[in-house]
Amino acid sequence: MKRRVRCGLDRIDTADRLLNSGRIGLMTAPCGIDLNLNSAVDIVMGRYKLSALFACEHGIRGDVQAGVEVPTHRDPQTGVPVFSLYGKTRRLTEEMLDTFDIFLYDLQCVGVRHWTFLYSLAYAMEDCAKAGKPLVVLDRLNPIGGEKVCGTVVKPAFQSFVGGYGLATRHGLTMGEYALYVRDFLRLDLDLTVVPLAGYERHLYLDDTDSPWAAPSPNCATLHAALCYPGTCVFEGSNVSEGRGTTLPFELIGAPWIDGRELEARMARRHLPGLHFRRASFVPAFSKHRGEVCHGVQMHITGRGEAQEVLGALVLMDEIRALAPDRFQFLSDGSGNCFIDRLLGTDEYRLGLSGPALIEKHLPEVKAFRERSQAFHLYQ
Repeated sequence: MKRRVRCGLDRIDTADRLLNSGRIGLMTAPCGIDLNLNSAVDIVMGRYKLSALFACEHGIRGDVQAGVEVPTHRDPQTGVPVFSLYGKTRRLTEEMLDTFDIFLYDLQCVGVRHWTFLYSLAYAMEDCAKAGKPLVVLDRLNPIGGEKVCGTVVKPAFQSFVGGYGLATRHGLTMGEYALYVRDFLRLDLDLTVVPLAGYERHLYLDDTDSPWAAPSPNCATLHAALCYPGTCVFEGSNVSEGRGTTLPFELIGAPWIDGRELEARMARRHLPGLHFRRASFVPAFSKHRGEVCHGVQMHITGRGEAQEVLGALVLMDEIRALAPDRFQFLSDGSGNCFIDRLLGTDEYRLGLSGPALIEKHLPEVKAFRERSQAFHLYQ
């Protein structure tokens, strides 16, 4: 029987006193829904004085593809101005700060450091702290569970909008816990309120609960994609397709010049617990290798508890690099640096460390993050 879990939006009435005290600036997206699939925009509009909406990646209505700038505009459904925080600026300007008295955040993340929603929240926390404005987070569960913490930890020189604050790749936090952690990490003097979940426990995955799910990204629409994402997201930093433009993004990995049969055999010999790499071919409708037949593998998670998705993806990249050293490339992030360094938070992998060696090297830092973040756990 599935566990009954109520998210912060379901329990928004517990913050009525604060939220009724002024104008609300709401950062949300289509994934901000309650138990009955009502949107955060509609709920806040009906209960409080909604004066501004703030859009991060993918936009308020989820109609913008990954990496594409979101325009500032007026929401046609509510008439409320929508300010883009994924365009010309990612910071709350004075003009934006003047539109609200209380900042309200309700977004679903997938438990992985690379997710840009995390940094949109952290930047808003910094800006609200400077302006002396309270910030409220409506908490949401971590869909891939809150017990496993693994991967790498970002080195200060590689902090970016897809990595920072000493986070491990798979961080094990809910959004409310993350906000509490960031406030401490950045030493912010911020009036922060977290409306907690009810019925949630750390070991629960999304499908252990009755929580409804609306895709937080058009490229990470399912729980299995989210489970693969901590690892296979690293392929965004290469010329190998991570499955964007297919119905299985972050599960399918391949390129026109990969020998899928040989790659499948090589991965089978690695005997990675909880993971299976099955030969697959696919044709992306957009993104890398659009319209071309790609060969590679699909990553299947056969044991959630024992699977090490980040290690598995890096081993897969190791094998692809060995199979096609003259074809494989790391991609620039647009500023002359390599995007994979930002995703991994270090250049050690690109400069020669194997996947297993990189994970081994980062174990002490991951352990330190786990221990520090436990102080901000709201759930057992």
